[in-house]
Amino acid sequence: MTEHTSPERFKQLLENIPAPGLIRTLGKMNILQAIDIQNNHVTVTASSTALNEQAQIWLRGVIPNVAREKAGYSNVKVNLVSLKPEEMNEISHTIAVISGKGGVGKSLVSVLIAVALRRMGQEVGILDADINCSSIPGMLKIKTEAFGNETGILPGISESGIEVISFHFFIPHKDAAITLQESKTSDIVRQFRTEVVWGKLDYLIIDLPSGISDVALTVLQTIPLEGILIVFTPGGVTSKVVYKTIKTIKSLNKRIIGIIENMSFFTLPDTDKKVTMFGTSRAEEISKFAQTSLLAQIPFDANLLQHCDSGRLEEYQSPLVEQIGEIIIKATQPAKIPE
Repeated sequence: MTEHTSPERFKQLLENIPAPGLIRTLGKMNILQAIDIQNNHVTVTASSTALNEQAQIWLRGVIPNVAREKAGYSNVKVNLVSLKPEEMNEISHTIAVISGKGGVGKSLVSVLIAVALRRMGQEVGILDADINCSSIPGMLKIKTEAFGNETGILPGISESGIEVISFHFFIPHKDAAITLQESKTSDIVRQFRTEVVWGKLDYLIIDLPSGISDVALTVLQTIPLEGILIVFTPGGVTSKVVYKTIKTIKSLNKRIIGIIENMSFFTLPDTDKKVTMFGTSRAEEISKFAQTSLLAQIPFDANLLQHCDSGRLEEYQSPLVEQIGEIIIKATQPAKIPE
């Protein structure tokens, strides 16, 4: 008989089991709720939330098999319990990304942040709260779309392992126009937060609609956020709208973790000359007004836009990606207390 492994090692063995068809491990989904070992008797309590009958049968079989063959436990009982998705979710950092107006590349920046963090080994999810203009799934290679049942929803998952929930997954005709009232879109966003099984995430990025809409207010007022990141482009008109957005966020006593200026400049080919296409940058004065940091000035890059438009943003290569990941991680770390 195989010698018994330690409880810690046994739990690790179970957590590393890949769930068939779900492109996730049991540990990533946070399915395992409790493991009780008394001599050779083992009781494993696992969540069946969002799992169909076939997946539940598989779960009841695979856990005892691993216990016997790899951990040395022959007497194994599996209890399946149905939990609320919220009870399964362990999310370390939740960040909302917003812009004062549309067309500034807010969703692109949201995905770029997710890609950067994922490359650094972080577990990342994106909640696409821009219901009427869902664009997040189109920027990524989605391996499995969101699905589930009355107990919960499993988000879609990209080629690199970024979890994504978007209203786009639930539209029968993907090219159909969406014109839902804001009260409806707010309800959908609430459902995305409470009924989706995110499991264990290091970062959840929430891509908000442009401006301070009802949906944005719903997120800002009801979802615990570590902070808000504001995206804008150079130019006077954009800047005026950004100031209004900052004032509203501050009136809600929410933390702005930083600002990002997108399409900040264009570098002429074969030269180092930078050209501003949308007017003079006001990034420094906006960061001072917001009392936060200018995290990045993203240049206009045709290669980046091509990767975005073709759904290959995860393949985009640039030192910028690594820099953004490092910047976000630094901005979300607890401030050091002076000695």
